[in-house]
Amino acid sequence: MEYAATLKKYISIVAHEGGSDLHLSTGAHPTVRVAGSLAPMLKEDALTPADTRGFLHALLSPEQEKRFLAEQEVDFAYESEEGFRFRGNAFYQRGSISIALRLIPKTIRTLAELQLPDVLASFARRSQGFFLVVGPVGQGKTTTLAALIELINMERMEHIVTIEDPIEYIFEPKQSLIDQREVRIDTKDFSTALTSAFRQDIDVLLVGEMRDPETTAAAVTAAETGHLVFSTLHTNNAAQTIDRIIDIFPGSQQDQIRLQLAASLAGIFSQRLVPRVSGGLIPACELLINNNAVSNLIREKRAHEINTVIETGSQDGMIDMNRSLAELVARGEITTETAYQYSTNPNVLDKLM
Repeated sequence: MEYAATLKKYISIVAHEGGSDLHLSTGAHPTVRVAGSLAPMLKEDALTPADTRGFLHALLSPEQEKRFLAEQEVDFAYESEEGFRFRGNAFYQRGSISIALRLIPKTIRTLAELQLPDVLASFARRSQGFFLVVGPVGQGKTTTLAALIELINMERMEHIVTIEDPIEYIFEPKQSLIDQREVRIDTKDFSTALTSAFRQDIDVLLVGEMRDPETTAAAVTAAETGHLVFSTLHTNNAAQTIDRIIDIFPGSQQDQIRLQLAASLAGIFSQRLVPRVSGGLIPACELLINNNAVSNLIREKRAHEINTVIETGSQDGMIDMNRSLAELVARGEITTETAYQYSTNPNVLDKLM
């Protein structure tokens, strides 16, 4: 098999079918994810161990291959000759190689095009603060952050630095100066890059993911010292996100980070991509906006009460996930069954339907 040519064919299929992901796994047909559902390419042969090794060689640089062999998994970015860009992960399973590729759209869509609430734009227009986009893997967090960074890029002159692993969306400077740094290529790791960022005269900072106490502490401190900071976490809602951030730290540091977070947090946006009746996916969301009540709950170790604040805070611009799902049902965008499937508290949803 000519792996580079075959990979080109598979990428073309993903792009033209409106797919989001391509999976290349030993013993399985090449598989595409379209509108949230997996679709194997049954006309293609199931892949052998030699096939997945061949595809891996076509996708990775020599340095990345070396790291993969040493660590048995690797994150990477790949751009095809046609300009299609992917975020990839290669790993071993049962002694053979598997590869997962996520297609990154060429165009950075606006909040309106993504059908996200207008209130999100207000966070991009702040001069400082800490804003998090959270949710499980594959729910559009990176795409939402890209829309917010591009809004800043379109509207005002700022120095924006992104720290990513790997770089996903490519930003073209418009009003802003944008520097994009990739872990292991442009910098040693997230925490090292964040430390350097304080000496780079930045206005806006995007941290691809907070993975350790050093990265998290630096991100919170950056927001506290006059920068606008965006990042992500793999958490389900705002209350869980606050607990997760604090729990990253040893007990002796938790009171300090709790105070810093209460002061610097701008908001937490949680989103889910939900199957819509007409096909495709539509976002359902939750939005926490930090105000005096929320700050007090964070300081007083009462993050579990934040859900109630969100449920009753619509007049302040907050969005409750159950209300978001109920509104999508009322508009005919999703079915009642889908709403209950994605609700984390069906008893509350009952009262809104």
